[in-house]
Amino acid sequence: MQPFLNFLAKINKKEYSSFYLLSGSESFFIDRICDSLIENLVNENSKDFDFSQLYGKETTASEIIEIAKRYPMLSKYNVIIIKEAQFINNKELDILAIYASKPMLQSIIIFCYRGKSFDKRKKLYKEVAKYGEIFDAKPLFDNQLNPWVKSQMINKKLKMTPDAVELLISNIGSDLNRIDSELVKLNLIFSEDKLISKDDIEKHVGISKKFNIFELQKALGLRNFSHAFKILQYLNTNSKENPIVLILSGIHSYFQKLLLIKSIGSNYERIGINPYFIKEYENAAKLFTMKQLVNAMEQVLIADLESKGIKSTGKSSQEITEGLLLKLFAI
Repeated sequence: MQPFLNFLAKINKKEYSSFYLLSGSESFFIDRICDSLIENLVNENSKDFDFSQLYGKETTASEIIEIAKRYPMLSKYNVIIIKEAQFINNKELDILAIYASKPMLQSIIIFCYRGKSFDKRKKLYKEVAKYGEIFDAKPLFDNQLNPWVKSQMINKKLKMTPDAVELLISNIGSDLNRIDSELVKLNLIFSEDKLISKDDIEKHVGISKKFNIFELQKALGLRNFSHAFKILQYLNTNSKENPIVLILSGIHSYFQKLLLIKSIGSNYERIGINPYFIKEYENAAKLFTMKQLVNAMEQVLIADLESKGIKSTGKSSQEITEGLLLKLFAI
């Protein structure tokens, strides 16, 4: 998260580079850096003359270079953004690398390469590393989500109770775009002085009060099979809002935190637990041995492989999650 904030800080200080190579699997960071650059560099009066938006499937290195060699007409910089740059082939990337070794100072290229990190062995990467800026957009770890949500709340002037934050994270997971979208919605609904509660999240984010991933985690921690099974049945019935990937990541994250409590103690900042809930996690951790927690996480990983067809069993998402629940209570 800090590299992202540092990157934005440089942009806001007007410390620009001629070539930005933005890549990685977390599209939220790529989009925000791109938006920040455009906001700082492009104004409406000159947009028609000194701003170009191209797409990887449709453009070529020659077209990008030709536009980059133009001098700006009304602005200080000629800005070129290449979206979906992951579709540009290797030959074109090598041609672009030649330009990146001697970029035009009056032009700024923003290269948005989504889905994975850009190959560091490529010529383009090496040249941009020398003369431009590179950002690798990696997903946040579970223990980084709570601080990140809080920082976004400060930016949007929102106040939220600890259990409301936990409910939001546990039911959306690490989808930063969706979390941001929900925070924007809450910002429109509530005034700055309103303390947003768990009930507000349930009502406006569309989360069931009794049957959600947050409550499933609690039922697992209390070793309450009957309640956990009821919640899981509800989640599976509403699979569009509760896809299996979200259910499995929520369960895995919960057992991982219990394991960390048993191994390193109740360092809530390092583990990524709100201090408001630390006692609840400590009590749950006492009900498991280290071996049981490791076994539980292994079972979740096996279920994840089954859901992705890597360890194909032909089971439905419901069969996989219900089978996992039986294994978790049998350990």
